[in-house]
Amino acid sequence: MELRHYFNIIFKWWWLIVIAAVIAGAAAFLGSLTTPRQYQSRATLMVGQVLQNPNPDVSGFSTAQALAQNYSELVRREPVLRGTLDALGLPQPPWDWAILQGMVSSRVVPGTQLFEIAVLDNQPQRAKDLAQELINQLKLQSPAGTDTQTDTERQFMTTQAEDLRTNITKAQDEIRQLDNVIASATSARQIQDARTRQDSLRSQVSSWQATYVGLQTALQQGTTNFISVVEQPQVPSAPVGTSTSTTVLIAAAIGATLAVGAAFLLEYLDDTVKSADDVRQLTQLATLGGVPNISGEQLSDKLIALRQPRSPVTEDYRMIRTNMRFSTIDNPLRTMIVTSPNPGDGKSLTTANLAVVLAQSGQRVIVVDADLRRPMLHRIFELDDKVGLTTILPDPAIHVSDVWQNTPIENLKVITAGPIPPNPADMLGSKRMGQLIEELRTKAEIVIFDTPPVTAVADASILSVRVDGVLLVVRSGRTRRSPMQHSKDILATAGANLLGVVMNQVPTRGKSYQYYYAQDEPGESRGLLGNVRNRRKRQPRTSAPQEQAAMSQTKVQHEQQSSR
Repeated sequence: MELRHYFNIIFKWWWLIVIAAVIAGAAAFLGSLTTPRQYQSRATLMVGQVLQNPNPDVSGFSTAQALAQNYSELVRREPVLRGTLDALGLPQPPWDWAILQGMVSSRVVPGTQLFEIAVLDNQPQRAKDLAQELINQLKLQSPAGTDTQTDTERQFMTTQAEDLRTNITKAQDEIRQLDNVIASATSARQIQDARTRQDSLRSQVSSWQATYVGLQTALQQGTTNFISVVEQPQVPSAPVGTSTSTTVLIAAAIGATLAVGAAFLLEYLDDTVKSADDVRQLTQLATLGGVPNISGEQLSDKLIALRQPRSPVTEDYRMIRTNMRFSTIDNPLRTMIVTSPNPGDGKSLTTANLAVVLAQSGQRVIVVDADLRRPMLHRIFELDDKVGLTTILPDPAIHVSDVWQNTPIENLKVITAGPIPPNPADMLGSKRMGQLIEELRTKAEIVIFDTPPVTAVADASILSVRVDGVLLVVRSGRTRRSPMQHSKDILATAGANLLGVVMNQVPTRGKSYQYYYAQDEPGESRGLLGNVRNRRKRQPRTSAPQEQAAMSQTKVQHEQQSSR
């Protein structure tokens, strides 16, 4: 499939894409209006005091990381959550620890002893209070929170340790000063007193150092399984999540993308013939023209080439007529059949209108209803069907002039089907049918047979080998690829000369060319002068000599290109 085919599909289903985008965007907008705003309060905690230790060890750090993972899971468990609800006095119900669990999230910062707690709520202050109380409950659940050693005692020991360190420093400074006194002493008495004082200070420093080591040992107990707050929870100032405009745009884009996917899926599942490209790719046949849907309550109303000879649809049939002549420029077409893959494709209506425009160009035309199962031409031309093709075939004494019927167009004769026989295929394949075709050749310049659908019965394939060409009519958007391919194969196997394809009920695009022709549409009769002017306007735009000249010029161009 070429790139332009993808664009054609998108252009065809643009309304579905737009509707899907609008609905998705509107739904997202209404959803954002009805959904409460969510606020998130975060806190960061650290397990252990390895960072405060001047000589940290690997085992302590690894233990702290493992404990951080455990506390990260513990914060979303029932004891901590239920304790948080009780501490804040939130009523149960409507509150429940399972509800709070859905509002709380936690994660460990990879490669560290840090973990984060986040609380999502529709009230900013309550989100912060919940996060703060979760921290308090988590501390209570930790060994540091249940230790008999209170924070006051730890603070006292810390103060005592600092005092001891100060005293040790002062005593050591005094010992050094006494060394200077001993060095400068002038009597033995002074030296003895200084040495005695040094011994006393050294003894005191040793005692203080032992006490200091004991205090430090007591303070270091339990520091690995100790929780401290690195970042306190704050009251969030803005809601989390994307903005309303961004949400609407994302939803609209998703809706449009889904619609594009649905359009391509529908096109993939739709195996009907819709364009001349489909015809060419499927059958390698040329499309001689396309005709839009013809409105009308009765079949006779759809004989538009006769009813409205200046309408755009009639011009489409004239274009088919011209293309047929160009396609048979080397072998003039004298007899042809019109058929279709399926019933309802519009073959009979195409036969009738094509016969009219051929007769309008000055040719003597005989159209024969060879559909001996469901004849339609007598209804289209509003003719009697008591006698027709089935009347003349069994009796060689009956001449074609005895059964054909006149039409409002002088050059056009119609032979209806006549009474429906029990053996249509045998009649069309009979020797008498071949003689009738040869007789019709002598009575008209072109003879057109309307035959049943190819895939339904064998009538069309039987008759196709006895005429100069076959015109295949398909209905755009309805005729499926398989029946069309099968029809082409059947006719090709029979040895038929396929002229091309006519697409029926092609969707119209725009009204520009319709206006071009409609503005010259003959007005209603307004006296004798108006009738004369109308008759002049109703003359065909392209006369037969002009078409013959155009075909001759095209033939010369083809011969010149071949010689090159």
